[in-house]
Amino acid sequence: MDKNTLTGLLLMGAVLFGFMYCNRSSQEQHRQAATEQQADATAEAVSKPLTGDSLRGEMVKYVRSAGTLVDSAARTYALTTNAFDLRADSTGNVSGSVVLGETKTIVDSIIAAPAGAPVLARVMNALNNERAYKGMAQFMDTEAKAETITLGDKNLKVTFSSRGGRIASVTLPGYKTETTTPPSPITLFTDSTNSYSFEFTTVDQQRVNTADLNFKAARVNDSTVRMSLPLPDGAELAFVYTVIPDKYIVKMDIEQHNMESVIPTTVTTMRMLWHQTMMRNEKGRTFEERNSAIYYKLLNESPEDLSAHSDEKEKLQGGIKWIGFKNQFFSSVLIARKNLATAEVASSPIKGKEDEPRLKEMSMDATFEYSSKNEQVAGFDFYFGPNDYPLLSSLDDVISPDEDLELTRLVPLGWGLFRWINKFVVIPVFSFLSGFISNYGIIILLLTIFIKLILFPFTYKSYMSQAKMRVLAPEIKEINEKYPGQENAMKRQQETMKLYSRAGASPLSGCLPLLLQMPVLIAMFSFFPSAIELRGQSFLWAHDLAAPDVILTLPFNIPFYGSHVSLFCLLMTVVNIIYTRINMQNQPGGTSMPGMKWMMYLMPVMFLFFFNDYASGLSYYYFLSLLITIIQTYIFRRCVSEEKVRAQMLENAKKPRKKSGFMARLEAAQKKQEALMREQAKQNAKRRR
Repeated sequence: MDKNTLTGLLLMGAVLFGFMYCNRSSQEQHRQAATEQQADATAEAVSKPLTGDSLRGEMVKYVRSAGTLVDSAARTYALTTNAFDLRADSTGNVSGSVVLGETKTIVDSIIAAPAGAPVLARVMNALNNERAYKGMAQFMDTEAKAETITLGDKNLKVTFSSRGGRIASVTLPGYKTETTTPPSPITLFTDSTNSYSFEFTTVDQQRVNTADLNFKAARVNDSTVRMSLPLPDGAELAFVYTVIPDKYIVKMDIEQHNMESVIPTTVTTMRMLWHQTMMRNEKGRTFEERNSAIYYKLLNESPEDLSAHSDEKEKLQGGIKWIGFKNQFFSSVLIARKNLATAEVASSPIKGKEDEPRLKEMSMDATFEYSSKNEQVAGFDFYFGPNDYPLLSSLDDVISPDEDLELTRLVPLGWGLFRWINKFVVIPVFSFLSGFISNYGIIILLLTIFIKLILFPFTYKSYMSQAKMRVLAPEIKEINEKYPGQENAMKRQQETMKLYSRAGASPLSGCLPLLLQMPVLIAMFSFFPSAIELRGQSFLWAHDLAAPDVILTLPFNIPFYGSHVSLFCLLMTVVNIIYTRINMQNQPGGTSMPGMKWMMYLMPVMFLFFFNDYASGLSYYYFLSLLITIIQTYIFRRCVSEEKVRAQMLENAKKPRKKSGFMARLEAAQKKQEALMREQAKQNAKRRR
């Protein structure tokens, strides 16, 4: 390539680059000008109110584009839909009528309305909907008055709204709020705090949300409501709701007919959106918030839940059986008869003062299989009711007899062994007693006595172990005096173990029975705050055994304690201190360790801070349990003679006694440790030389 050719190519490249740069600048200026022009037009449209002439022009455009030519000489077009019956000619005139809600209005009277009149905007909105949504536009009038129908029984009142064809509100007449004066029936949600809808794509590629549609509401019978959309060409979409008596269940069936003309057959999923602002129902905000969360159950898996304390979002796949918005004592649960395909659930606590009525924002965005060819689209069962274990357990027979829905997981009874104790021991006894006794304070007392009777063998064994240790206290003191100092620690421990072995006593025999009682105490810790039977039940000064029994409200807040005083919690603390003192007196050398003594007394005080916000029923149970234990201790002291215990221990010392596995391992470990210490002493002596 010669020099001239190279120069020519460079010049051509420079010209081409310059042209592209100038053209790009021109395009950018054109786009900017178009954007500014559009913004100016939008601002002008916003600043200027809608007039009759503007509406007439839009009507004429639409009739000419979508209507039928009926007079070629006059160039007159006609358009007839469910909402519009219009005629437009070549001169720009339009006549006819518009249906707004249930009222037919002449076009001339609409156009004659003053600028900015609400009727102009309403008709314009209807016209835009007609352009975009065709046959569905007739159901999209935002100004149309919603029709409501209420069904239910003595336990459940459900109000259905034609707007969105959904459940607008749910009330539980059998339960009262604890946040209003006077108490009123529990309202799980209203139209302003709860909404759900379905989304789908039409043949015109328009996204339709059923929340924007006005359904035709019809009461089928005393328990069934039908919400329908009679669409053009014989198509129909309907939601059928049936209230099941005494079960807090509302069945929902989605039906359709000839929907292939509305939704293309290529659409294979339908979207369901559900949002709820959970409101407070209980006195104590902290505890109610702590026990409110989103629960869900995946196919062939145990139910799980989102965090109750912080914002959390979870994407679910692989088949979702149910999703529930759970409050402390009440839940709204969506149960799919055919599993949901996917779902995204999110929960967000609402931070606020103690009197803030809202608790959390909860949402679900799910999909399920859909075909416009099937007349039965999908089926759901809503549960709107209390978190009552026996009731939730019985719902399987009503909703899904062939599978365990595990709805009882909505009742937090603890995990593993603790849940097992509550499920098979505590709840059956509690339910049995409540069938005969109406006072739940008495029921808790009888339940406490029943549990104490079951645990009596362990309690008795623990006390006998303590009695043996008290009898051996003088001998143990002699051993401590004979082998003082850290250097004799190993020898002192060996002699003490020999003493225990000869007397047939064990320092652990008193601990093991107490450890066996711990699962019951922990199970009770989960049971009482979750027992809806205690909600609203008064006893003595406690107005609600499911809430703190506040006897005094402080004008200030104490960190970790709160701004109120709960009497049952206070009584439990006092009795706990008394029990601690008695228990320390039963231990040999219990008062010889001031640091340990101080720690033992500190624990009841810590419980005072911990339980002040808990249900008074729980504090009442622990108070009774400790009080009965103290009474048992004094009865044991009366009935058990320490002289007889000493005599029995002397008899045991005379008999050849086989060492227990634990004692044998302990002595072996002590001998090994002693040999190691001797070896270390020899090594240290050699180094000093």
